[in-house]
Amino acid sequence: MSTFTNFRGVIPAMMTPLSDYDTLDRPGLERLVEHVIQGGVNAIFMLGSCGEGPSLSYRLRRELIEYGCKQINHRVPVVVGITDTSFAESMSFATHCANCGVDAVVMAPPYYFNPTDEEMQDYIKKVSETVPIPLIIYNMPGFTKHHMSLETVKRSIELPNVVAMKDSSCDMNYFAELCKICVPQNFPLFIGPEEKTDDAVALGANGVVSGGASFDPKLFVEFYKSAVAKDAAKTAECKKKVLQLAETIYQVGNYGLAMVKGAKCALSIMGICDDVVAEPFHKHGPKERAIVEDYLRKMGYIS
Repeated sequence: MSTFTNFRGVIPAMMTPLSDYDTLDRPGLERLVEHVIQGGVNAIFMLGSCGEGPSLSYRLRRELIEYGCKQINHRVPVVVGITDTSFAESMSFATHCANCGVDAVVMAPPYYFNPTDEEMQDYIKKVSETVPIPLIIYNMPGFTKHHMSLETVKRSIELPNVVAMKDSSCDMNYFAELCKICVPQNFPLFIGPEEKTDDAVALGANGVVSGGASFDPKLFVEFYKSAVAKDAAKTAECKKKVLQLAETIYQVGNYGLAMVKGAKCALSIMGICDDVVAEPFHKHGPKERAIVEDYLRKMGYIS
């Protein structure tokens, strides 16, 4: 039976601690792993969008997975992004992940040339038959340019090695249709936009893969659990805090990568890991860092 059968909860899309563009911040990674596990998360997702996966060298990715899996030591399941424009590179990396003890790999559509629905269906089938461990499919049209059709999802979840799906389309009408497909078959479905956790749970989804859970895992675990318990007052309280993060720390500076920059800066101020981001992006400068620090103080994260 798959680790992800009937799986539910909060999975942080973990940041990748860097000390420069191609050097892993190992002490920071150790502290970050402990931070999220102690926050009560149900698994860890490495090398997703918030982990800056596509921007990192394969040498660094392999180091991250090898070192990270040793640190996690099977305390929670580990899933890893293998999305690439090259099938061969994705499969080679999936093998490395399997050898390191990863529980499942995560694949979004290749992000340069846009396949047809039929080609995407065939590609998912080929990947699922080739990877040595379970496969999670990931709909991320904002970055990949390909929006998985409902027919693609229907066909994909019938494949024996496809064990879950994450949707980051930000289209709740589409997500509601996914729930109609996945929930009756008890197929694990997770939402990406973290502020929609309560809406996703109400539709029958299994949980959330959240970038913010890298920064404040306890908040997102509480948000998810209160939504499952149908505790409206607690859910509203948590959602207010989640939206506050989105409107403050994630919005410092006019950048496309503002969420990752802001969260990494906050983690740095809190003494968890370095705040370097992968090239071609720059970490927050002194003025922006001071703004993030002020937000953290006002929200009670630091004194």
